[in-house]
Amino acid sequence: MKAYQIPFQETGYFSKIICDYLDKNSELSSFYGNFPDYEGFEQQLHLKSTFSSATRAVLVNALHTQNKHLTLSEATQNNIQLLSQTNTFTVTTGHQLCLFTGPLYFLYKIISVINLTKILKKRFPTHHFVPVLWMASEDHDFEEINHFNFNGKQLRWNVKSKGAVGKLATESLDTVFEDFSEVVGTSEHATSLKKLFKEAYLTHRNLAAATRFLVNELFSNYGLVIIDGDDKQLKQVFKPIVASELQHQTSYTEVSKTIDLLQKKYKIQVNPREINLFYLKNHLRERIVFKEEQFFVNNTSISFSKDEIIAELEQYPERFSPNVIMRPLYQETILPNICYVGGGGELAYWLELKQYFETVETPFPILLLRNSVLLTTAKQRKKLAKLHISFEELFLPQSALIDKKIKEISAIKIDFSTQKAHLKKQFVQLKELAKQTDITFLNAVNAQEKKQIKGLEVLEKRLLKAQKRKLATTVAQITRIQNELFPQQQLEERVRNFSELYVKQGDAFIANLIEVLNPLQLTFTVAEM
Repeated sequence: MKAYQIPFQETGYFSKIICDYLDKNSELSSFYGNFPDYEGFEQQLHLKSTFSSATRAVLVNALHTQNKHLTLSEATQNNIQLLSQTNTFTVTTGHQLCLFTGPLYFLYKIISVINLTKILKKRFPTHHFVPVLWMASEDHDFEEINHFNFNGKQLRWNVKSKGAVGKLATESLDTVFEDFSEVVGTSEHATSLKKLFKEAYLTHRNLAAATRFLVNELFSNYGLVIIDGDDKQLKQVFKPIVASELQHQTSYTEVSKTIDLLQKKYKIQVNPREINLFYLKNHLRERIVFKEEQFFVNNTSISFSKDEIIAELEQYPERFSPNVIMRPLYQETILPNICYVGGGGELAYWLELKQYFETVETPFPILLLRNSVLLTTAKQRKKLAKLHISFEELFLPQSALIDKKIKEISAIKIDFSTQKAHLKKQFVQLKELAKQTDITFLNAVNAQEKKQIKGLEVLEKRLLKAQKRKLATTVAQITRIQNELFPQQQLEERVRNFSELYVKQGDAFIANLIEVLNPLQLTFTVAEM
């Protein structure tokens, strides 16, 4: 693949808080720890060096148990074993259990952690680095994960869902498989995709098992380790922090302090609740609330006294599920993790958590913005060259892109800046004259100036509109090429599924991306397939 890099900050698709983070803005520095550069990673390795050997043993045992029915590559098996060693650390990303991986950026997250572990191994050869995917199996927002797109067609899993999605039975996915089989085609790569879908979703009993199989098939050769936090062994380790949350509402207190500071300049991504835990059981995942000296499970008749809920935690730690505020802490408690790789929205809420981590004496990980990619073909690049559209310009809103290009190619100058400047110069003389009379005449002069400037602006817009009609073919070409690359006028990675590209390239699609992407460049990649 050929690749072209654009700074994230120049795309217009990333929030102010993320742009300031990438720019190392001093006003944001107190909200994170080490920055994702070599110096930062060296410091982070020292910070995480005291990670518990006992926790490592629990982690390795849990991973063996979780993967016992899966065929793991030698690379993944070795990585799991390496986690027992004190010089082994993880680089982690997490994601919901999106149907057939969901949008393309799911893959970009995983590729980012795989590539970062390779880079760190070269830089710090006496250490080992393991790429980890955290499956958000305890999430319950089914509407966000129950579909994927293939060539403009949405394939949706229509079933009622209750509780944690990881436990959701996959038996009804045969209809989605039939729909997918109809649209994907009959080529060699299409046949491989159908086999992959069928083996993942029609031979595994729940969504967590199906997702684990699917991701392992795609990335196991790169040593990826997949972990499910919905695990009794792992939650035993997290139990003291859960107890503190129930007794003291620690996360609410500490995160609220941070939000008070952050919201002076930035939009807040998530807000904490007084208790940031769910109660998880069978087809149930509901918030735990505290009122009138009792703990209640929201929307149920289940309740506990203070002593009873601690006893419940002691016996059944797996029934206590962290929400978005506490899940990062759970992850960092059970993994020897030095870096979390996520999207802009994810990093924005992680930036709310540093004070909370310090209070519970847990090292805060390095935060790294995942790779983002715009995939193009040689044919599309030729079209862009013919239209004199740069990659940077492609990221403009469509109306702004069309206006810019029409102004550039129009034989008539569609810019009344000179006329406006001349008009303002004339009114300077009038204003001097007006100052010699009363204030009402000066106000009338100012109003007339404003009116005439507005008139020139209206004429400028009408001229541009007329030129768009005259150059309608060019407008249509610009619209068509941008819509191809930005489906639904969104970033491609948020709309398309990997299957659209895999059906053309097969396994080479992922291999090529791994070869071309560098997570430490901190840039948006335009790649030619």
